Amino acid sequence: MAIQVEHEIHTRRRGRNIGVGLLLLGFISIVFGLTVVKVLQLGNLRSFETFDHVVRPQILPENMTTPTPEVAPEASN
Repeated sequence: MAIQVEHEIHTRRRGRNIGVGLLLLGFISIVFGLTVVKVLQLGNLRSFETFDHVVRPQILPENMTTPTPEVAPEASN
C-alpha cells in the first residue's frame, strides 16, 4: 500500500526544483545561442578555426604551401 499524502515540504521542493531547472535551461539556451551567432557571423569554417586569439604560423595564408615534415635534430654522442 503506497502512501498518497504529499507533505508540504515536497511541494516546496518541487517548486524549487522546477525553478532551478528553468534557470539551467535558460543558461544553456543563452550559451547555445551565443555559439550559433558566433559561428554564423564568422562566415566560413576556416575563419572559425583561426579565431583563437593567438598567432599560429602554420595556418597563415602565406604558409599554406606544401607542408614540410619537421625532422628532430639527431643527438650527437
